[in-house]
Amino acid sequence: MGVRVRTHPHICRPESSTRSFFSRLETLMTKNPVLAVLGGSGLYKITGLENPRECEVETPFGKPSAPIVVGALEGQQVAFLARHGAGHHIMPGEINYRANIYALKSLGVERVVSISACGSLREDFAPGEVVIPDQLFDFTKDRSRTFFGSGMVAHIGSADPFCAPLSEAVYQAVEAAGGRTHKGGALITIEGPRFSTRAESNTFRSWGMSIINMSTAPEAFLAREAEMCYAVMNHVTDYDVWHMTEEPVNVEMLIEILNRNAGLAQNAIRHLLRNLNTERNCQCGEALASALITDPEVIPGETKEKLDLLVNKYLN
Repeated sequence: MGVRVRTHPHICRPESSTRSFFSRLETLMTKNPVLAVLGGSGLYKITGLENPRECEVETPFGKPSAPIVVGALEGQQVAFLARHGAGHHIMPGEINYRANIYALKSLGVERVVSISACGSLREDFAPGEVVIPDQLFDFTKDRSRTFFGSGMVAHIGSADPFCAPLSEAVYQAVEAAGGRTHKGGALITIEGPRFSTRAESNTFRSWGMSIINMSTAPEAFLAREAEMCYAVMNHVTDYDVWHMTEEPVNVEMLIEILNRNAGLAQNAIRHLLRNLNTERNCQCGEALASALITDPEVIPGETKEKLDLLVNKYLN
């Protein structure tokens, strides 16, 4: 698909408006969202969006989890995508992470903030608090981890998997919104959908992991391949199963904490938008510059076309 993805007319429909469809489509195509929010468990929409419209986006990797909702918040264009789909019907291992990230990239998004539930593997990271991690351990098993292959090889750098300036901005935004926030820590992503055994949970603690979830990998690495800034706002819902004096994690406690923190997440996004720099001050936008290794002459035309959105500036 490649170039056709850029020029493909995304099917967008206003949720409620007296303005014409074509007027709204023109607005969308001429003003890219400055931020995308990937909503996880408990956050399925952004409240207060002005002139919201749903966008159906096709990608070479299939359809994203749900229509992308684009609208104005704090005077900025924002895109929202429900990672688990409308009504939370997609398991972590079933999410089409490639389609989600590619779809956001095709809308011109350069920054992504993921909202995620997580379990704490540390005594000092308590339920109800927020963690902005700076490291990621991919312990998943059955997920598509890269856009590349089929005749094109890229070795993306991921020593520091999260965008540091965006993570700092998210930390400051959560603090401004009144949340108790922790900066830094190692996040481990497991396959799921089951929760950990006690043996697994204690092993992860012995490895130095701080928090645990089921959705950040490979999402963060795909965002890096797409040269997008990516940060995670992790809402601690439980102590996983390692804590002998606390109840083991279950869905009921997870939903209770997430419902309580939904307002905090929404307010933090508003604070983030008010203080977001127009220009990016990081290297995320050049992540592929030293990653592509395949001689362009041997890359199959179909693969070039499929990945044109990501690699065009390096191959032409």
